[in-house]
Amino acid sequence: MSLNFSKLGLRQKESDIARLMTVALQRPDLLSLAAGFTDNQTLPMAELTAMAVELEKEGDRSVLQYGANQGNPRLRQLMSERLQRQDSAMETYTVDRSFVTNGSQQALYLAVQSLCDAGDIVLVEQPTYFVFLEMLRGLGVEAISMPTTSSGEIDTDGLERLLDEFSSSGDIDRLKAVYMISYYANPSGRSVSRASKSAVLGLLQRYDGRIALLEDAAYRELYYSEPHDSESAIALLDECGAVPVLYSTTLTKPFATGLKVGFGYCTHDDWLARMMAIKGQQDFGTANYNQALLAKSLETGLFDRHLAVLRSSYQGKMQALSSRLETSLVDMGWSWSRPDGGLYLWLTAPEGVQTGFDSAFHESAIEAGVMYVPGELCHAEGKPRNRVRLSFGVLGTSELREAACRFCAAAQRFAATRIS
Repeated sequence: MSLNFSKLGLRQKESDIARLMTVALQRPDLLSLAAGFTDNQTLPMAELTAMAVELEKEGDRSVLQYGANQGNPRLRQLMSERLQRQDSAMETYTVDRSFVTNGSQQALYLAVQSLCDAGDIVLVEQPTYFVFLEMLRGLGVEAISMPTTSSGEIDTDGLERLLDEFSSSGDIDRLKAVYMISYYANPSGRSVSRASKSAVLGLLQRYDGRIALLEDAAYRELYYSEPHDSESAIALLDECGAVPVLYSTTLTKPFATGLKVGFGYCTHDDWLARMMAIKGQQDFGTANYNQALLAKSLETGLFDRHLAVLRSSYQGKMQALSSRLETSLVDMGWSWSRPDGGLYLWLTAPEGVQTGFDSAFHESAIEAGVMYVPGELCHAEGKPRNRVRLSFGVLGTSELREAACRFCAAAQRFAATRIS
């Protein structure tokens, strides 16, 4: 006898991440340019061990107990103040509107689950974070790409026309949110300009608070030299009206991935309360000990010292990977831009070269001993078949050069096959 699954259960398919991991497990000889992990060599094991000893000396055993559903008050205060400084905001970012999650992914899930029913719409950039697209599909929510300019910016005139079309067709009632990765985006490495962010908020304010903005700032602090010069959408609300905004970020990517702690700030009190109600049903609080470690790391300056190490490391690894690829791929017609932050290179293959999971090129790369994320995963629709996302986070510099050699060898073999 088979179970009668719910509609939610029936929608679930094997995730693309699981598919990539399966390939990796089957081929331990592969070098992965797919996973968005951080470098094991830079993880602050000794520093966090010393921090744990300090916590033990302080004698507050409550850090090993369950904590508040909304998160550790001290960590929320520190993160709210940090966001306020980043935005150079005059007003106070109140702790009451902040919360802590199991990584930033949970904050995005809570946001969509509390806003959307199956059949509703969320607008996304193109390209966008492919795990977010997976999440929307799993919840039965339709992802529709916003128009973009030739430079990759959001085409706000095109977005205005799209919103007008939704209003005319009646689909505007199904449109619940716009999702935007503001800083050093996964996968493109682009950041959203202040003008573009303001223009999007200006369009949304026409809809009386019915359409929310989800601002994903997971990579905001992973700039290489200088931070991107755009405030968060929260800081722009005074000039752009009352648009509900959820700002989400993470303490995972810029510090220690295994701690799995994210941070959210929501400008809409009722929306926040509903997200917290769902979170209470899911886990009734993110790991309290991890939050205590992170609060201590922020207070002592360890977090920022380690972040400076990461910025230098990622910049060096990005340059090493890009430089090695340039020696072969440019002559074969490949192109990409070096990002100013983040963990990814976003490559365009020559026209006619397909790079998807089931493509000959992907098979050639696996045979050469290297993995990547097919770019088609990062688009809601109209999927380009010749894009590739490469991550330089997890491999060391020498391994990155070897992975680049393998990738170039695959491209060369495939190019030779096409010519013949």
